[in-house]
Amino acid sequence: MHVSLLDLLRCPFCGTAVTIVENEALVREGAHINAGVLACECCAFPVVSGIPVLMADDAARRALHDLEAGRGEDALLGLLTLAEDTARRKHFRALMTQDTATYREALELLCDDAEGTYFLYRFTDPTFVTAEALLRAVGQQDWPLRGRTLDLCGGSGHLTGVLTGLRPPGEPLVPGTVLADVYFWKLWLAKRFTAPDAEPVCCDANHPLPFARATFSTVVLADAFPYIWHKRLLAEEMMRLVGEDGALVMPHLHSALGDNVSAGDTLTPAAYYALFASHQPRLFSDEQLFNDVVEHRVVDLTQGISPEHLGTEPALTLVASLRTDLFRRYDLTPGRDVTGELSVNPLYRVERRGASSILTLTFPTPEYEAEFRECRRYLPESVTVEADLTGPILREALGSRYDELRDRRILINAPIGYC
Repeated sequence: MHVSLLDLLRCPFCGTAVTIVENEALVREGAHINAGVLACECCAFPVVSGIPVLMADDAARRALHDLEAGRGEDALLGLLTLAEDTARRKHFRALMTQDTATYREALELLCDDAEGTYFLYRFTDPTFVTAEALLRAVGQQDWPLRGRTLDLCGGSGHLTGVLTGLRPPGEPLVPGTVLADVYFWKLWLAKRFTAPDAEPVCCDANHPLPFARATFSTVVLADAFPYIWHKRLLAEEMMRLVGEDGALVMPHLHSALGDNVSAGDTLTPAAYYALFASHQPRLFSDEQLFNDVVEHRVVDLTQGISPEHLGTEPALTLVASLRTDLFRRYDLTPGRDVTGELSVNPLYRVERRGASSILTLTFPTPEYEAEFRECRRYLPESVTVEADLTGPILREALGSRYDELRDRRILINAPIGYC
């Protein structure tokens, strides 16, 4: 946690600023706080592994007690829900001593259900493809990313990494991108693997958000809004955080009028629109956005769709801003830079045959295949590459195939140590 984050943070309960408590729990390296206690006028919050936990539940209270007793590792294990599981705790300790530990290995240890599967393959699922394109489009305007950005309910940081990568080079603003989620283990994974340049904050979006008014130029909330119970509160909070000059970007809102897997507590398109009415929202068809991105490399925000015309489509995207210049047509340039490392899309099984690599599309579960079947629009069933893809991948070895393999997401720009 960079100390400049304190300028943004506010207690979610009393609204006052938080400060660092100078006690034995404090572990500080220059401008970074690795562990310690933050206090406001009503309570105290732990900072563990550089992640402030602005919650007042039992896990946070235990972490506070562990920190103040000098048991920093116990605080971390408790927040990762490993404290009561001897085998998993031992596995975690062993894993963290390895320089080669990967996101996949840590994810399998911390999450062994369908959400873990979703996260592992997140970089190339159709909803991510659309959301990433939307952020890249909005980023062309400059002003939405000129200030601080917030990835709210951002999970383990896949879209957060996109936001940090879009920031102008040499941008002096610190922190530039904040990742917020209610689950500490997701933030820990993001900080270590997928979005190390972002500032994570553990908080509950069902309560007032722990940030000062008009703090962010853009707030992104992808996929998660239907799972929030206090939607009216969260909508007001999001608008408070961007003020009158910012933007709200909400990809993939499940509609109550359509069929969705794991739909959550959905609303109708009209109800979503009404929640953000004061910031002049526009609604877009997820299906149309996806088609435009895949077929034409375009994000067209010139024509919002009325709630009535969305009909029974299962999902929609909401973009809200008082600045009308945001709503235009954006041409997307191919994203082929490598900021992490080239990696085979984990949906492919790789078999080495002589000097060639045979890649076969292999879905982890029938349920995953059914939900994300549209990925076949850009992922072929099989592909042969005249190069060794079982080890480190060099762009030069791919020759003229490189652009195709990247454009179709057969090869991805993965964070270092992802798989």
